[in-house]
Amino acid sequence: MKYTLKKSLGQHFLKDDHICQQIVQAVLSEKPDRLLEIGPGAGAITKYFLDHIDAFQFIAIDVDLEKIEYLQHFHPENAHVFLLQDILKANPPFAEDFVVVGNFPYNISSQILFKMLDWRENVPVIIGMFQKEVADRVAAKEGSRTYGIISVLIQAFYDVELLFHVAPEAFDPPPQVKSSVIRLRRKNEIPVMTSVGDLFLLVKTAFQQRRKMLRNGLKGLMPADVLSDVFFQKRAEQLSVETFAALTFKMTKNQ
Repeated sequence: MKYTLKKSLGQHFLKDDHICQQIVQAVLSEKPDRLLEIGPGAGAITKYFLDHIDAFQFIAIDVDLEKIEYLQHFHPENAHVFLLQDILKANPPFAEDFVVVGNFPYNISSQILFKMLDWRENVPVIIGMFQKEVADRVAAKEGSRTYGIISVLIQAFYDVELLFHVAPEAFDPPPQVKSSVIRLRRKNEIPVMTSVGDLFLLVKTAFQQRRKMLRNGLKGLMPADVLSDVFFQKRAEQLSVETFAALTFKMTKNQ
């Protein structure tokens, strides 16, 4: 049984077994009770998880029916773990905490991370392959040109660790970009804020006009007398995650 690579789904399948095993070992070191693989493709890392199927509950979801049927064909004894689902529309597959792993499709990798933020109460660890540029943005610190919305919102809830880089030659077909594997581990304590919704609104508004002073970018979210403070001459990229969280208390509805 053969399969086709679908550019429309951003499919670049891992073929470097050493890289596959590095990812698998990173996941196994977390000693998961439940594991969700997003986008298993042709099963490059999936086959190793199936070797440990008695140690934890395992589900792999993919939006590509052809790949699901391919995996079910070659792993008939575990065909039930392969589910046809769109991760961006899916519900959490387990009632209790679960680890997430994936060679994420690069065209929706940021959307997947925001989906994981929705699931953060259930997902203590995420280990994923990303385009290096995206991984760099996720891990960026304030003051960096790559620091932005996804940096702040992910780091508010997860600690970010770069595990290793991956060359294009490790994939079939080779992507036009470099890749990185990162681990996100949920924080025990998150910065104090009024609400998650307020933080999302504040951060997205601030970075929509990242070249402007906060005083101009946050009009409408904060009272004029608050914005008159010299502090608001700063730009969004200069503020730490903790500072953004603290600023939620200065938003108009919280006055």
